[in-house]
Amino acid sequence: MQSTVEKNKTAVQRFNKEFIEQGNMNSFKELVSDKVINHAAPEGSSSGPESMTHFLGILRHGFPDINVKILDQIAEGDKVTSRKELHGTHSGEFMGVPASGKKVVIRVIDIIRLENGKYMEHWGMSNLSDVMKQISSK
Repeated sequence: MQSTVEKNKTAVQRFNKEFIEQGNMNSFKELVSDKVINHAAPEGSSSGPESMTHFLGILRHGFPDINVKILDQIAEGDKVTSRKELHGTHSGEFMGVPASGKKVVIRVIDIIRLENGKYMEHWGMSNLSDVMKQISSK
């Protein structure tokens, strides 16, 4: 029988594979609480579940071949921290930048607090500003 910590790690792995990579909304609904707080949402915008689906829609549009590689995952209590890389080809518009065909790596560290196997809170940091410079340059 899996411990709660192991179940939480599995939920985070599923979110990354099934939702980020595959765009599976059923998995999103299963893994994310309606009451989730996305602390990484841009200031002044919604911090609920729609902030996550909105950004991931933009991400998947810009990088439809997105692939998530979890490099490290540490869990304690109700939190799971992941260090991961999102690999993709910029083949669609992303945040106003037309497709460049460039391959990118988005490096992310995020912390997820889960309750009963569902995302309740998310904090995250990435190198997205570096990626934006990379895809914007000629």
